[in-house]
Amino acid sequence: MAERITLSAGIRSNLLTLSRTSELADRTQDRLASGLKVGSALDDAAAFFAARSLTNRADDLLGLKDNIDQGISTLAAATNGIEAITQLVEQAKGIAITAKATSDTNERAALAAQFDALRVQINNLSNDASFGGTNLISNAPDNMAVSFNEDGSSSLTVNGIDSSTTGLNIGASIASFAIDTFINIAITQVSTAITTLRTTAATLGSNSTVLQTRLNFTEDLTNTLQAGAGKLTLADLNEESANLPSLETREQLGLNSLSLAAQSEQAILNLFR
Repeated sequence: MAERITLSAGIRSNLLTLSRTSELADRTQDRLASGLKVGSALDDAAAFFAARSLTNRADDLLGLKDNIDQGISTLAAATNGIEAITQLVEQAKGIAITAKATSDTNERAALAAQFDALRVQINNLSNDASFGGTNLISNAPDNMAVSFNEDGSSSLTVNGIDSSTTGLNIGASIASFAIDTFINIAITQVSTAITTLRTTAATLGSNSTVLQTRLNFTEDLTNTLQAGAGKLTLADLNEESANLPSLETREQLGLNSLSLAAQSEQAILNLFR
C-alpha cells in the first residue's frame, strides 16, 4: 500500500492560491486570444443565451435588409424606365404638334410614321425596365412585396403600373394625321400620358423613400443588436492586457512562497535528524 503524502497547511494554502492564480491567468489568456469573456454557456449561461438571441435577430434582419435593398433597386429600374418613357412621350407630343402645324400631307404621313415608331420604343422600354425578374411598369406589370420584420407583419406592397402605350392609352396615328381632328386626338392622348407618367414617377419615388428609410432603420437596428450582444460577451482587451502581467507576477510570487514554505519545512525536519 502506497504511503499517503501529508502536506502542511502552509503548503496546501500556497498550492490552492497558486492554482487559482494559474486559472485566472489561463482565463485571461483565453480572453485575449478569442476576444470574448463569454465564449460558451459554461462561462455565463444567462449572458451567453441573451447574446445569442440578439445575434440571431440581427442575422434575420440582415436577410431582410438584403431584400429591402433589392426592392430599392427594382424601384430604381422602374423609375429610370418611367423617365425614359416620359422623354419619348414628350417627343411624340412634339411630333404631333409639328404635324398639326403643316398642311403638307406627305410631311404629316412621315411624322405619323415617326409617332408610331416612338410607340414601339415606349413598349420596348416598359418591357425592359426589370430588375431581378421583377418589372413594375411593363404591359403586364408585377407587384412587389417587401417585408420589414421577421414575421412579415410589417411590409410594403408596391403595385405595378402598366406604362406601355396600352396602359398610357396612346393609340397609333389615325389615317397618317390626315386631318387636324386626328392629330388633336393624338395630342390629347400624349398630354394625358405625360400627366400619368409624372404621377407614376411620384408614386415610385415615394415608395423608394419608404424603402430607403426602412433600410437605414434596419441597418441601425442590426448594429444596435450586434453591439448589445457584444456588451454581453466581448472582453475588455485593455483590462485583460493589464491583468495578465499582474497575474503572472502573482503566479511567480506564489511559486516563490511555495518554495519558501517547502524550504522552511525541510529545515524543521533537519532538526530531527
